[in-house]
Amino acid sequence: MISEPLSRDGEPEPCDNEEEPYMQATNFERITVNPNQMGGVPCIRGLRIPVATVLRMLAGGMSEPEILAAHPDLHVEDIRECLRFAAASAMERELAVPRTA
Repeated sequence: MISEPLSRDGEPEPCDNEEEPYMQATNFERITVNPNQMGGVPCIRGLRIPVATVLRMLAGGMSEPEILAAHPDLHVEDIRECLRFAAASAMERELAVPRTA
């Protein structure tokens, strides 16, 4: 779940804090969301590296050392936090999964 300030009617309020223009994903110290960066998608530590990019690399069979070599700004903890974030995200949503016969 992404941490967003909510107004009285429950709608997200815009993040206009110039000192810290990004929000941190709840319970994830290394995942940030900045509406002014990368279209507001979850990124790693305010870098322009989306969580989804790391997850696609893992899903494509890249190892942690290969990902770290491709993105020297990342740390192994960032990759593991991406996996925890994906697991938490999957638990928060209902996903349409095709039924098998």
